[in-house]
Amino acid sequence: MRIWVLYALWVLWTPWAFAGQPAPVLTYNAGRLIYHPDAQGNRIPDFSHAGYAGANKPIPNAPVRVVVNAVPGDSTERIQRALDYVGGLEPDANGIRGAVLLLKGRHEVYGGLIISNSGVVLRGQGMGEDDTTLVAAGLDRRTLIRVVGRNDLQWRTNANWRIDDYVPVGAVRFRLRQADGLKQGDSIFVVRPSTREWIERLGATEFGGGVGGGWRPGSRDIAWDRVITSIEGDEITIDAPITTALESSMGGGYVRRYEWPGCIDNIGIENLRLESTFDPANPKDENHSWCAITMEQARDAWVRQVTFKHFAGSAVAVYESCKQVTVQDCLSLAPVSEEGGYRRHTFFTMGQQTLFMRCFAENGRHDFAVGHCAAGPNAFVQCEASLPLRESGPIESWASGVLYDNVNIDGNALALGFRPGNNGAIGWAAANSVIWQCSASVIRCWNPPGAQNWSFGAWAGFEGDGIWRSSNDFVSPDSLYAGQLRDRLGAEAVARLQLMPRPREESSNPPLDRAQELAAASHQPAPVLKEYIAKAAEREPIPSEPGDALPVERIPSKPVLISKSEARQHLVVTNGWLTINGRLLIGGSSGVTWWRGNIRPSEAPTFGLGVTRFVPGRIGRGYTDDLEQVADTLIAGGRAALDHNYGLWYDRRRDDHERVRRMDGDVLPPFYEQPFARSGQGRAWDGLSLYDLTRYNPWYWSRLREFAEVCARRGLVLFHQNYFQHNILEAGAHWADFPWRSANNINNTGFPEPPPYAGDKRIFQAELFYDVTHPVRRELHRRYIRQCLDNFATNSNVIQFTSAEFTGPLAFMEFWIDTIAEWEREVSGAPLIALSATKDVQDAILSDPKRSAVVDVIDFRYWWRTDAGEFAPPGGKNLAPRQFERQWRGGRPNDRHLAGMAAEYRARYPDKPLICDFDTAGWEWVCAGGSMPRLPRTTDPALLAAIPHMQPWPEASTNGVRALRAAGSQMLIYANERTSVDLSGETGMFRVITVDRRTGSVIPRGTIEAGSIVELPEAGIVWLRKER
Repeated sequence: MRIWVLYALWVLWTPWAFAGQPAPVLTYNAGRLIYHPDAQGNRIPDFSHAGYAGANKPIPNAPVRVVVNAVPGDSTERIQRALDYVGGLEPDANGIRGAVLLLKGRHEVYGGLIISNSGVVLRGQGMGEDDTTLVAAGLDRRTLIRVVGRNDLQWRTNANWRIDDYVPVGAVRFRLRQADGLKQGDSIFVVRPSTREWIERLGATEFGGGVGGGWRPGSRDIAWDRVITSIEGDEITIDAPITTALESSMGGGYVRRYEWPGCIDNIGIENLRLESTFDPANPKDENHSWCAITMEQARDAWVRQVTFKHFAGSAVAVYESCKQVTVQDCLSLAPVSEEGGYRRHTFFTMGQQTLFMRCFAENGRHDFAVGHCAAGPNAFVQCEASLPLRESGPIESWASGVLYDNVNIDGNALALGFRPGNNGAIGWAAANSVIWQCSASVIRCWNPPGAQNWSFGAWAGFEGDGIWRSSNDFVSPDSLYAGQLRDRLGAEAVARLQLMPRPREESSNPPLDRAQELAAASHQPAPVLKEYIAKAAEREPIPSEPGDALPVERIPSKPVLISKSEARQHLVVTNGWLTINGRLLIGGSSGVTWWRGNIRPSEAPTFGLGVTRFVPGRIGRGYTDDLEQVADTLIAGGRAALDHNYGLWYDRRRDDHERVRRMDGDVLPPFYEQPFARSGQGRAWDGLSLYDLTRYNPWYWSRLREFAEVCARRGLVLFHQNYFQHNILEAGAHWADFPWRSANNINNTGFPEPPPYAGDKRIFQAELFYDVTHPVRRELHRRYIRQCLDNFATNSNVIQFTSAEFTGPLAFMEFWIDTIAEWEREVSGAPLIALSATKDVQDAILSDPKRSAVVDVIDFRYWWRTDAGEFAPPGGKNLAPRQFERQWRGGRPNDRHLAGMAAEYRARYPDKPLICDFDTAGWEWVCAGGSMPRLPRTTDPALLAAIPHMQPWPEASTNGVRALRAAGSQMLIYANERTSVDLSGETGMFRVITVDRRTGSVIPRGTIEAGSIVELPEAGIVWLRKER
């Protein structure tokens, strides 16, 4: 033993003692680690705090409470019912409620499972092929199992909880200005702000090209989630180290005390096999489950003894709202996806104190990856990637305190350092992180300004100016994580790790008898981590017998209660008005975001609404939007409709507006999904496979259909723009990745290649795109228009539009309407069709009796009138709406202008509702016959129910007056000035009600007698109702 210790010391000390004497960083003596801080006190952090319960106690074995047997068909509801039942039980003293046991067999799940209560464990009867298999079936890209609490974090801070002194890497103690109001046991965030000074020191203000794209202050704050273990005066001690130094010159730091009742804990997923179905004919199929397990708003959770197969995204993804998570003894096999960005991030964390131990991945991309500003410490211990397509390591900005300990990247790189490029704006990805006893094709270790990265005992090709020790040699202890854990908690805690033994004895000059033993052993393959993981149940069996647990069949299903507000609220054309539940539909529309965005948690929610925007594994504003939350946002903003068009491009790299072919498929999310499916063949301009315009993207269309269902429940409308003209005009980049471009599909669409960019910059493909005499494109258009109709065949709250930004020719509009008419005849469908075009095209269609009959709604958005005249650009002239508008100097219409347009067209087409794309359309617009007026949300319901019974009253609509009338019943009059109204054709008494234009509330004003011209009581809006 003494000889071994001396050898270990020699290995660690020799480089600095005999090769220029670099300063020691870490030494090992008498079985203990000795840290050598730098001049400011920075040292290698203690990574042993990573894992369940901070590695302070073993993962518990929860008692089985409910048993679910495997049955044919969709088991989503049965398993979810069991999880919810256990989630309602009383937890024991350790916070454990119990386990749902899935018996051996195949459990198909066509939806997704959610664990949202503390103390719940999902367990199977083994991770092998013949054990428990939970299958993500169907075409949905959802996550199979979401562990998610509630986002109800509440925090407070004050000016005295600031940290002014320098606090080094690895510290657990620091001083506040004053600690009043804090106490032992408080949960806190220690926050390091990302200031301009720090960003400038890192050189992160710009990432190339002189076009900006650098970090912004506040975009890379680091927040360590900690517990106060003691307070002495104003000095705080916390339960785990910080991993980036706090410097007063860089903004210092501060403390937030928080409460988080919705953060769930003691969650486990264990002892089973998770698989995703996929299309075996397409090895790049992505129309299936992407992520197997994701975690949010959770702590003290674990995933163990789980096999993953065929997922496109992550096996396990731990997000920034999580801490103290262990993922161990897991296998990820045969992933199925494109070879592209944000696929196959197999074992991924953005959290802190997460431990990935004994995890194996094959054919992944970034198999052991760390995300945006992960606060650390985080550890990957004894993990292996087999033939990965990309490197492992931190892949987003400034993950600090990451340990790669005995990690083997077989066929690619392990990287701590800088990730260049202005598109992702990642920059320095790793800081104060350690590579310990790892091997890879290449190991990159670079030092960021003001921080360090270390490598010990690495075997690879080497790159970087980081701190290197004992490269191409072994170091002691064999595992840094285990050594730190031993120092902190003792040998018993290390024994619980059950690391795979790796004999590393001296063998360069063995004795004769030992040489013979080594020769004999060489006849057998070396021990393999994958096999060691597969036998985890032999070392650490997890109880998986049902015992007397409750069968799921004995748990009653929850009744589905539909409130009045959630009952179907169908959109109906009534008497020339758009109505829902008999009331006039009020409110304008909101558009969707169709380019830009990022997935940084502090910024993603600022990028507007989306329905077909996709971020793998993430749900929420700016990610894959929660559709109910989209509806909530519309209603809260007084919006009646969502105006949807597909994205300008799929890959956010194209936000740079370059037209170049991408050299790889490292696409950036959020992904703006396109209507068409990828073929799995060839390579499009964005680096992924070519589109097939005869096959449609199931996820895209199912999301739209699902949102249409939400609209029907919530009294909203989906404007479905079939096309998006922005792709075929203006900037050349709009065309670069467009699925219809010949270079991007397998369908021989016949567009010229290379594209004839005008001035080597602009694109003018509208004329060709709208040319329906081209036989290939004509049939593709016809199929696509029918798909738009098929998708919503059973949805009432959808209005079909030709295209966003449409200034196309009459011939294409005729073709579009004729295709709809053909579909209506064949399927006996009755979709709501909006005519939204330039004035010449609109008038031509409306004057054609056959085609006009197909039109249900007239939309004003591409032409209007103002006091300066009529803005009416011609259709089919290869300019976009905004290009025409730049040549117009007459402004946009107000309520009065729009009312004039409404009065004219409602008189000509009384049965067709009129809508417009202008938020100036208010009381005068509605009194002229316009639907979807921007009236107050508080408008009197009885008035909204009355308006659809009235029609424009042109005889009364003069000199600043607009009026609606139901003869013999009621009138609604808008007047700029106090006026009179001719009631000589009416009889009886009418109640006079004035309407507050700001609130829509009604105020009784007495009665008047009809039979003559009567004076109205005031200017504004007056409602006359006949007395009964």
